[in-house]
Amino acid sequence: MSDQTPLKLKDYASDQDVRWCPGCGDYAILKAVQKTLAEVQADPEQTVFVSGIGCAARFPYYMNTYGFHTIHGRAAAIATGVKLANGDLDVWVISGDGDSLSIGGNHLLHLLRRDIDLTYLLFNNEIYGLTKGQASPTSRIGTRSPTTPKGSVERPVHATLFALGSGARFVARSYDVAQSDLVEIFRRARAHCGTAFVEILQNCIVYNDAVFENITQKAVAADARIKVSHGEPLIFGKDRTRGLRLDAKRLRLEVVEIGSNGISEADILIHDETNPALAGLLCAMEGPHYPVALGVIYCEPGKGRVRETITLPPAGELKKRIETSLREGHTWQVH
Repeated sequence: MSDQTPLKLKDYASDQDVRWCPGCGDYAILKAVQKTLAEVQADPEQTVFVSGIGCAARFPYYMNTYGFHTIHGRAAAIATGVKLANGDLDVWVISGDGDSLSIGGNHLLHLLRRDIDLTYLLFNNEIYGLTKGQASPTSRIGTRSPTTPKGSVERPVHATLFALGSGARFVARSYDVAQSDLVEIFRRARAHCGTAFVEILQNCIVYNDAVFENITQKAVAADARIKVSHGEPLIFGKDRTRGLRLDAKRLRLEVVEIGSNGISEADILIHDETNPALAGLLCAMEGPHYPVALGVIYCEPGKGRVRETITLPPAGELKKRIETSLREGHTWQVH
């Protein structure tokens, strides 16, 4: 950066009026991203936000960085091109559950398996908000909407399980108003070498209000969610007396009470974020019988290798080749 004065949160905010519905969870996520960039002193001139279509896709307008508001489901593909063309850029993808997992599902799958070095934020409100509340790929069974007036009968896509199955090496989950947790996760995601996938449970106050209140309300939060931290025991509950233990016979997690039936803290699993099998079990947990896992669920050390295999000519030479090819006639050969 040319100016050595430390940048503040407001320096990453554009001059555009933020136009989401009052009370939308997107406001909190926007603030957490801007706070993260300020904490790491990211260079705005080297930062790019790419979005598709949906409420979340307005995000680039509100960032004082470079940005591309692209087309439905193609943010992952365009962000891939941006990163491969200029590997020095700090690239972020902003996408909703419909944009990511419906029309964009194929693009997201290949982004994750290619392990392009960028940060992917999936805003999951389990509904199509921009187009007036139709059921999305993550909508729960029974969800009533204009496209499912009698209630959805389709099993929802689990975003984090999808990411793991596609080969993601960094998978995390949080929710919109968990400011300190979001900043911590965003900071780690940005530092990860490869695709960092973060699912954010986000409230749509108009079309799917309070869909996550079963884990976000203070009255139930302690027993309904578990914050996972590498190297720490998987303990939760209001009095920190509940934990997760592996049922070896059935190869699944079970919730146990510490101090009951001879169970001690020594019996509780320790979170290992490098263990893909454990990550799968944690991602699959859902209420009411299990707590929802929040935090960095999986992080495989190492770095993405795709860009290392690509050698681009100097920018001037590349432009010359493209212009020459376009002027060769009705057909051309790309060398």
